[in-house]
Amino acid sequence: MADETGTRREGQDFESTLDQSETTVASFERHDRTLLGNIQHVLHGNPTLVPVMVLVVSILVFSLPMVTEGKFLTAFNLSLVMQQVSIIGILAAAQTLVILTAGIDLSVGALMVFAAVVMGMTGVNAGLPGPIAVLLGLVLAVGCGALNGLLVTRLKLPPFIVTLGTWSVYLSILRLMTGSQSLRSQDIDAEAPLLKVFGQFINVGGARITWGVILMILVFAVLWYVLNKTAWGRHVYAVGDDKEAAELAGIRTDRTLLAVYMLAGLVCGIAAWASIGRVGSISPNAFAEANLQSITAVVIGGISLFGGRGSILGPLFGALIVGVFESGLRLAGLDVQWQVFAIGWLIILAVAIDQWIRKVSA
Repeated sequence: MADETGTRREGQDFESTLDQSETTVASFERHDRTLLGNIQHVLHGNPTLVPVMVLVVSILVFSLPMVTEGKFLTAFNLSLVMQQVSIIGILAAAQTLVILTAGIDLSVGALMVFAAVVMGMTGVNAGLPGPIAVLLGLVLAVGCGALNGLLVTRLKLPPFIVTLGTWSVYLSILRLMTGSQSLRSQDIDAEAPLLKVFGQFINVGGARITWGVILMILVFAVLWYVLNKTAWGRHVYAVGDDKEAAELAGIRTDRTLLAVYMLAGLVCGIAAWASIGRVGSISPNAFAEANLQSITAVVIGGISLFGGRGSILGPLFGALIVGVFESGLRLAGLDVQWQVFAIGWLIILAVAIDQWIRKVSA
């Protein structure tokens, strides 16, 4: 190094040290993945692929003449499967919102029936106009969802315990309100026909598509957009993946959780309206297993029970898988217990696959 007079002087200590330092650039060690490892990474990035593949394989198997004698793969039977899963599918969408935040909602079934009973009592017994009855049911559902969310965020109670408690509360209230008595279909037709609108259907090439099925598809489409195309949706995934990290990133996690439970309540209210059209009557004892069925659709649909991973479309395919299995096994002439047996193994397999996929990010 030269000074202003042009004479060369010795470099300082730190300069000589730098001249002798390591000049190689740091790099990550590269490992060649096996075929199984590549599949694992693909499924980790696309969790909906598993339920889609299971659904396709199930349809192909039950379509074989030797299995169902050609009765399964018909437009009418496939549309019937869609009708049968429409209510559980909408409930599964509500359940998915909560599970994505690493929670669980055991009250979705009771909340749906509660909202349906309120719609029926106000529209049929009280004689209020149909739109007002529906609105009151939806407001009740959102309020119940807000109660769940406040207990989780303000009192810091575990979602499992909160929703297990509110499940009992909602069931007891609606049965006290009704005396465990049902509202008949003919009374609903006479006083509030709007409540049964989603039971109406259109014929498309031999298939009977109800408005309830169309509603289910619309619910999933809207939620897919909200979760994938909005900042709030990204916040939901962030809270489920790591709540503490989300807080450090500036996300108001409690507000996000409260909004999730309220939105889940609204979706349950929509399911209540659709269920009236599907069943035709309103019973406080209906859909007794809806909570477990919604969780089943979510798990089979590839949503991680640990939160933060999965697509909202997965539970739609999960509900369809359950419907396909029930229809296919029934047409094959097997006992109903074999249907329960098959669904049980599907749940175990889905959770095992989820655990295996999660090892990618471990």
